[in-house]
Amino acid sequence: MEILGGPGVGIAILLENLFPPIPSEVVLPLGGFTVAQGSLSFASVLIWSIVGSVVGAYLLYGIGAWLGAARLRKVADWMWLVKASDVDASLKFFDKYGRTSVFIGRLIPGIRSLISIPAGLDRMSLLTFGIWTTLGSAIWNTILVSLGYALGDRWEEVTGYVDAYSKVIYVILILIIVGFLAFFIRRAMKERKEGAPAQ
Repeated sequence: MEILGGPGVGIAILLENLFPPIPSEVVLPLGGFTVAQGSLSFASVLIWSIVGSVVGAYLLYGIGAWLGAARLRKVADWMWLVKASDVDASLKFFDKYGRTSVFIGRLIPGIRSLISIPAGLDRMSLLTFGIWTTLGSAIWNTILVSLGYALGDRWEEVTGYVDAYSKVIYVILILIIVGFLAFFIRRAMKERKEGAPAQ
């Protein structure tokens, strides 16, 4: 950040989108601390962080668009418990709630980057995707940069706050996944029972 300034923050956040092991909850509070030290301006850190977020999101959108629904249906047919119709149902859901999903997804650690892929699969309007990604990223980035600025030398404490928030989110996601898994298993058992020859 000291060498590249604001663009350095943008590059770090771009990499965070593509390589999740680089956490934004470390990069952005550090950026806020750098602002508090007078090395960078708040506006520069925030704007470049949003640029990095949006560029990274568009790259992942491109991966989703390249993968395409047709390829995903083939993968679904090959997988256990999942059907091609599940892909269609998911895309239909994304058609209806895609904007909200992209916006809220940018506020959830672990989902922030991945939400761009289904948007690409669904071929969401590039403009719409960009607007909602920018809004969600602006909120998340502003919170983390502000916390880093406010905490100063204790900027690393932000990681603890985000970890606590993440744990709650992960528990909710695990419950949702378990619910879907139970649904798929129950459906497969029902279909197997209906397809069994009469005794």
